[in-house]
Amino acid sequence: MCGRYSLICIDDMGSRFRITNPSFNFRSHFNIAPGSMMPVIVRRGQPEAVMMEWGLVPHWAKEKNVSKHLINARAETLAEKPSFRTLLNGRRCLVPASGFYEWKKEGRRKTPFYFRLRERPVFSFAGLYDVWHDPQGEGYATYTIITTGPNELMAPIHNRMPAILFPEDETLWVSHDVLTPVTLTRILAPYPDGEMEAYPVSPLVNNPANDDERLIAPVAGLLNGSSSL
Repeated sequence: MCGRYSLICIDDMGSRFRITNPSFNFRSHFNIAPGSMMPVIVRRGQPEAVMMEWGLVPHWAKEKNVSKHLINARAETLAEKPSFRTLLNGRRCLVPASGFYEWKKEGRRKTPFYFRLRERPVFSFAGLYDVWHDPQGEGYATYTIITTGPNELMAPIHNRMPAILFPEDETLWVSHDVLTPVTLTRILAPYPDGEMEAYPVSPLVNNPANDDERLIAPVAGLLNGSSSL
């Protein structure tokens, strides 16, 4: 699963995702947890950034405060799950990110690791979004992050990882085109491990209230050769 990620703003964030609307103007976050309001990229004529809450509430839910918001969606079963299959051909989104966290279990101990791409300071997860409406017609937009199987870097830590998109697939993902099963399998495949790195970080990340640069700093002494777990 993906239960925590970061988004570190860069100067050309708007041009990176080919958007011009000002709603992208916000500060960096180093510890994004479910329930956070974060920007996602959708296409409504032109690509635009929209603030949504992480944790999908399906439009058909009886109430907004459902017992369990859906923070992740498995790539392999998107077309089977009622919460996701209707979103595949019209409500796909990009979730901008700079990295994500996962915890390695060793006995009773859990060590947090930070994963990021070597050459891309900002990338995107494949996501889906939906809009729930209250009885007065007010919309409530939420999103979920799609996960896939692990690559070789991720496998020693966890059996799932976020579906990271190549830049050349981002436009297709946010289009309203119907994607074939073959295309979905290709786009949502595990990202190449050779283009990523991972290293242990401070347990400060365990508390969502902590949100600063210390969380992504490598912790010396826990791992030698951090990019090869």
